[in-house]
Amino acid sequence: MTSANPSVAAGFRSWLQRRRGLLLLAAALVLFPFVISILIDGQGIGAVFSNDQGNARFLQGLAIEIFILALYAISYDLVLGITGLLSFGHAMFFAVGAYGFGILLKSFDIAWPVVVLILLVAALVQAVLFAIVLPRVKGITFALVTLGLASVFWIVIQSSDLSDWAGAEIGLQGVQPPVWFLDTTNERFAFYLVTIAILIGVFIVYTRIVDSPAGKVMVAIRENEDRALMLGYNTFWFKLLALTVASITAVLAGSLHALHQPIVTPNVAGLGFTVTALLMILIGGVGTISGALVGAAVFRLLQFYLDKWFGGASDLLIGLAYVAIVLYLPFGIVGTWRAKAVQRQKGLDFVGSLVSGRKR
Repeated sequence: MTSANPSVAAGFRSWLQRRRGLLLLAAALVLFPFVISILIDGQGIGAVFSNDQGNARFLQGLAIEIFILALYAISYDLVLGITGLLSFGHAMFFAVGAYGFGILLKSFDIAWPVVVLILLVAALVQAVLFAIVLPRVKGITFALVTLGLASVFWIVIQSSDLSDWAGAEIGLQGVQPPVWFLDTTNERFAFYLVTIAILIGVFIVYTRIVDSPAGKVMVAIRENEDRALMLGYNTFWFKLLALTVASITAVLAGSLHALHQPIVTPNVAGLGFTVTALLMILIGGVGTISGALVGAAVFRLLQFYLDKWFGGASDLLIGLAYVAIVLYLPFGIVGTWRAKAVQRQKGLDFVGSLVSGRKR
């Protein structure tokens, strides 16, 4: 027993060493509202806990939106960026979580742990539904099939038959938080911490998946599925795994969205919201996982501040910003940063040689 303790401690230290950047980011995010409250609002630390009005409370709400979008984007990056499955129906995964969580809580008054279990089953079902066609179609045909399935859901959720539950074209309103730490209105800092913890946990799980043997097979499927088949891998099961994990993550993001937003509109089930996921991972870097987080932050901040500063002209400016990112950062922000790693190291070595006076 004692001989195992040093190895456990060493493993924990190794984990901390690998994750120190992520842990520092998490710590910075936790401290962020307090810094804003002290330096900008002049209200002190207590204002954050008491949920007082001010910049700290507002920016927490904006950050929560970014975290939810990051969860949604990272789920799409696993499907498209890692496994190479082009899906035009990914918004359906998110919408099932948003509408399902809201309707089950509001209209059926089901205990929230049971709601979570029901949505887990729903996530598995829709992943299987998307995967059923995989042995027969691929590429753009698969994309169109997923678009068809999502379009059916988009039409159904707006139907008059479901208007009492889903709100039809207006959307679902009046979802009450089931517990205090999921109350974004009265306990925003608690909800802020919950979303940070969920995002960090999901990110760690995704990096473990990508680095695992299963993740390597997913990448092989993206690069050349025929070769993966030739090597003896049943690619269907790995694609199903990717869809399942992505579906669960998107459903989770949708559930948080239903709690944070005052209204869940049918827009979250449409093609445009799938394009939003695509834009976020293009901005951050397709297939980088961390790029989905960066892309979500850049996307939402651009959307908010350009709209705030330029009003009606913001859509044009946002479009120009996307074009500039694609042109000058062809692999996305994180992807381009990684691609330039060798050049940066050469530059640092050259500067170091000049400072030390050594010739290269």
